[in-house]
Amino acid sequence: MAKPISIEVWNPSGKYRVVSTKSMPGTRWIRLLTDQDCRVEICTEKKTILSVEDILALIGNRCDGVIGQLTEDWGEVLFSALKRAGGSAFSNMAVGYNNVDINAANKYGIAVGNTPGVLTETTAELAASLSLAAARRIVEADQFMRAGLYDGWLPHLFVGNLLKGQTVGVIGAGRIGSAYARMMIEGFKMNLIYYDLYQATRLEKFVTAYGQFLEANGEQPVTWKRAASMEEVLREADVISLHPVLDKTTYHLVNKESLAIMKKEAILVNASRGPVIDEAALVEHLKANPMFRVGLDVFEDEPFMKPGLAEQKNAVVVPHIASASKWTREGMATLAALNVLGKIKGYPIWGDPNRVEPFLDENSPAPTACPSIVNAKQLGLPSSKL
Repeated sequence: MAKPISIEVWNPSGKYRVVSTKSMPGTRWIRLLTDQDCRVEICTEKKTILSVEDILALIGNRCDGVIGQLTEDWGEVLFSALKRAGGSAFSNMAVGYNNVDINAANKYGIAVGNTPGVLTETTAELAASLSLAAARRIVEADQFMRAGLYDGWLPHLFVGNLLKGQTVGVIGAGRIGSAYARMMIEGFKMNLIYYDLYQATRLEKFVTAYGQFLEANGEQPVTWKRAASMEEVLREADVISLHPVLDKTTYHLVNKESLAIMKKEAILVNASRGPVIDEAALVEHLKANPMFRVGLDVFEDEPFMKPGLAEQKNAVVVPHIASASKWTREGMATLAALNVLGKIKGYPIWGDPNRVEPFLDENSPAPTACPSIVNAKQLGLPSSKL
């Protein structure tokens, strides 16, 4: 017999049963559900990652919708169980949904939500933080101090890289990539080289205007260049930040061969998806090139790191915290809850999932729409006119 799953219950007499596989930041998301006659059950198991069996137990015999996490395996087994329990909605508390089998969701008529539009600046800030931490060897220096090894100033102690006037490379100049580029250009007066299948017109105009402003004030203007290939970015940039989607074409986008064409003192940052980098090849490159540095928020076999990575002093590693600002995480929880609520209530789909401010305004009622349903077209769900 399966072990009972511990839960916290809000609004026990609610008409609709909504399960959250994890406790999420803030309480607004709970209030939005309970105000609409939902019984909210929050899993309180002391497990970082729930198994499929755990989630089956949470779904039970009757469940209208589930809010889940990107660490969970949502496929045939869970979607069929949710359908049998009378459910119609699942939402990741994440913008990505690589953990979701969309075909299985479509098969059982389950709407799949995600939470874009609220992570852009927060994720870009983390990528910028990793860039600076790697460039100035901040983590190494912090560990040195804590170990009691500092006994006086030395000319060569933790000498790092100056960012001003260098070239920042962006691979994937969408919302997050462009926000990161602007931070590095405006903050450190770096020049830009970027690669994307689509022209980043707004980003180009920003760099041009900022360059003109600097020149008008007697400073060296910044420049931009759209590369013809990813390899061009890798060869020319001093700092490279990865912001592509993860699919078959971007799996191991950075590998042994591409690492070899980068500058010996380059900085590589990844706050997108772990498998974009061949992590084993990266470890070997870090060992062979001690002046090459990397900042990683995501990993190929998360939550694990490839053998040897943790021992590399030229690697800054953090545990997938790119979206971990209070405002963003609370916003993600709100959007995920409203995705599930909207489907339960039969609301239409919001017209632009990247313009979610109306859903996040605590002083106004949330729009009667689902913020973002990734398989809305496949399920034939109507669009909002709001």
